[in-house]
Amino acid sequence: MASGFFVLLDDIAAIMDDVAIMSKVAAKKTAGILGDDLAVNAEKASGFMSSRELPVLWAIGKGSLLNKLIILPIAFLLSGFFPLGVLIVLVLGGLCLAYEGAEKIYEYLFHRGHAVTETVIKEYIEEEILALEKDKIKSAIVTDFILSVEIVIIALGTVMEKPLLSQIVVVSIIAMLATVGVYGIVAMIVRMDELGYKMIKQSKNDRSLLKIIGNILVQALPKVIKSLAVIGTIALLLVAGGIFVHNIEFLHHLFPQLPSVIKEFCVALIIGFLSVGIVNVFKKITGKK
Repeated sequence: MASGFFVLLDDIAAIMDDVAIMSKVAAKKTAGILGDDLAVNAEKASGFMSSRELPVLWAIGKGSLLNKLIILPIAFLLSGFFPLGVLIVLVLGGLCLAYEGAEKIYEYLFHRGHAVTETVIKEYIEEEILALEKDKIKSAIVTDFILSVEIVIIALGTVMEKPLLSQIVVVSIIAMLATVGVYGIVAMIVRMDELGYKMIKQSKNDRSLLKIIGNILVQALPKVIKSLAVIGTIALLLVAGGIFVHNIEFLHHLFPQLPSVIKEFCVALIIGFLSVGIVNVFKKITGKK
């Protein structure tokens, strides 16, 4: 009886070791998406009044958790009854990522100087502020849903050969880490300037270390968000390229002499710009902006 108990403990320990190893692999595969998720959410969670930043972020975080609860069962059903569906969704997700990354580059190169911004000063009443806040939260949750699908499917793709229980544990861990980790970091980023202002107020003279650090934090926030956007775009293309190269046989054997990183980036960039071109032609034909 005792020996059977210890055998059970040994089996549990072995399963946990496997889960830990698979979780590390899945985390590496989804790191690019998490980087873009971080950049997108940092941008969407900023721009609110200081007192509303954390409540808004909490609302988006709850929406993200609900997204994961909807996506995970569907992904596991696909894995259990239609494994090919996971591959199809994975490649389609890669296409979306390549399009998104290429579109950001295209907009930066060709449309950056075309935007004309007008500053409109308006006094908003409380109801209008709450309505704007609500719309922005909805937009952030919709964006999170798309990124969550990509995170879950990519994580699932790394453990497709494993038993269903291992798939459920590993992908669930990655999904929860994505929610807690991303929104925890976003909360720290969007509060950087607030912490900086508090440090500046507490400083007693202009040359104090406290005031210098405070000024750095205040000035760093917009630069951090911009740099995250750039890093997120590169990460998107690398993740998309990895999906194409590792799951499409023709691309996998194409140019074997090239380093994998360069190959994946170039493949994603080419496919991304092709998809941007097709979408732009479709928009011109239909007359949509």
